Amino acid sequence: MKQLPIGIDLGTTNSLIAVFENGAPRLISNALGSALTPSVVSDLDGRLIVGEAARDRLATHPRDTAAVFKRAMGAKTQFKIGTRQMGAEELSALVLRKLKADAEADLGQPVRDVVVSVPAYFNQGQRQATMDACRLADLNAVRLINEPTAAALAYGLQDRDGESRFLIFDLGGGTFDITVLDHFEGVMEVKASSGDAQLGGEDFTTALAKTMIETAGIEWSDLSRDEQIQAKHLADGAKRRLGLSETHDVTLRLKRGETALTLTREMFEAACAPQMRRLRRPIERCFYDSDLAASEMDRIILVGGATRMPMIRQFVTRQFGMFPNSSIDPDHAVALGAAVQAALVAQDAALDDVVMTDVSPFSVGLSTAEALGNGRFVDGLFTPLIERNTPLPASRERYFSTMQDNQTGLRVEVYQGEAPKVADNVLLGEFLLSVPRAPAGQEGMTVRLSYDGSGLIEVEATTANDKGGLVIKQNAPGLTEAEIAKRLKAMEKLKEHPRDAEENTALLARIRRLYEMASGDDRTMLSQILVRFEAALADQDPQEIDRARGEISRQLDAIDDYYVS
Repeated sequence: MKQLPIGIDLGTTNSLIAVFENGAPRLISNALGSALTPSVVSDLDGRLIVGEAARDRLATHPRDTAAVFKRAMGAKTQFKIGTRQMGAEELSALVLRKLKADAEADLGQPVRDVVVSVPAYFNQGQRQATMDACRLADLNAVRLINEPTAAALAYGLQDRDGESRFLIFDLGGGTFDITVLDHFEGVMEVKASSGDAQLGGEDFTTALAKTMIETAGIEWSDLSRDEQIQAKHLADGAKRRLGLSETHDVTLRLKRGETALTLTREMFEAACAPQMRRLRRPIERCFYDSDLAASEMDRIILVGGATRMPMIRQFVTRQFGMFPNSSIDPDHAVALGAAVQAALVAQDAALDDVVMTDVSPFSVGLSTAEALGNGRFVDGLFTPLIERNTPLPASRERYFSTMQDNQTGLRVEVYQGEAPKVADNVLLGEFLLSVPRAPAGQEGMTVRLSYDGSGLIEVEATTANDKGGLVIKQNAPGLTEAEIAKRLKAMEKLKEHPRDAEENTALLARIRRLYEMASGDDRTMLSQILVRFEAALADQDPQEIDRARGEISRQLDAIDDYYVS
């Protein structure tokens, strides 16, 4: 029996699993009849339990219970549960096993291949940790999909024939993502993504908990770990109540006694002012990268349980000048979209008219050095070859020269990130090439970096007497060696430098022909056009080259008409 396409939303607060069947995605309920399975693990008399029963023990048995561990994915943080020490990957694997068991009970067949959602701003280490968790749960992650992209697929499936530009505002329990997309004729094209992997509903809960404690005249730092967990548990319930009413009464029960408090929505919003400010930076970055404005959005879509807070809905309405859309339950959209992506991977006939394109979530580039003069230089600098939010697939080429006299080797170190120093980015791979001895700057290497939509990265480098490369597979889970070979072959088509493409060489020849024909101001203008187009070719951005070629062609048509007439 062929396995149905399965999608998983592995969340900070709750996790969900969905299946694509009969032309549509469907959520799978757990044994308690709920689509939401709390991402919480607890030790109950030496037995590990997952889900609602574990969540209920969070306040009463904090030392035996772990939650919010998704934030530690890719880190070395250990969580103490009873007598056990467990990492985020192991805890996440237990949640995944629970989802897998619920799905198998519902479908009556084994579940193995899955598409799993991750925050758009998860780096390579965090993505690798997610794949490791899948392996520990006996699941094969055939694809990782960015959470806002998954939500967009869920919404796009509702309106396949429509055409719109929309923004996904995804505030979950532990992470914040924002993505701008174009949707036209069944094609979902990501324009830009940004986010904060350490900002989510849990931070709003913590802010309210601290306000409660301070209102009671107690310092947060004076509480024990257990008391802090109990305060957060109380604040989580109060946060939900304040979403429905202006006030809510709570009773703090601490070792030093009980304190009755009346919380107001205004107090909650004041407490969360720092978190609200942090939402703005990713929004600004996303619009900067997409070269779009908020006024150009047709729809704003809310995703993630934390978007239910009135302050978030008000913020979004003010920020974008329109009321947001949440026609799909904010908690459900990502899982449903992950199931759609699973069906796309499986080439389900029901989705023949749906195409999904994505962008690079982080910049990918090399470690380089810069001369300071007098034989001195600073190394460990990050030079991106493919910038963040570049549409995939993409391929870029660049030349790097030696820095020292008689240098015999050049090390290619590939990094992912946005920091100016590679020490603050993530190392993806490295290799060494030899170069002929020569004065500094006279020898060097050409490096080409190619990146496809599955996350596969190929690096190729050549010098006068050596060549080498590597294929980075960490971001492309689930691909067989045959599929990798097929994708590498497909990327060959991307490796032509834009200046060698026929349409670009033809335009350059036309500019030069008209320059020879023209005189005076027209010649000056044509010289500027030539410089502008050569600069666009040097940047190797296909979209910018297409835009420049169209604009320049129209200018040349006008000049041609003048001289012909």
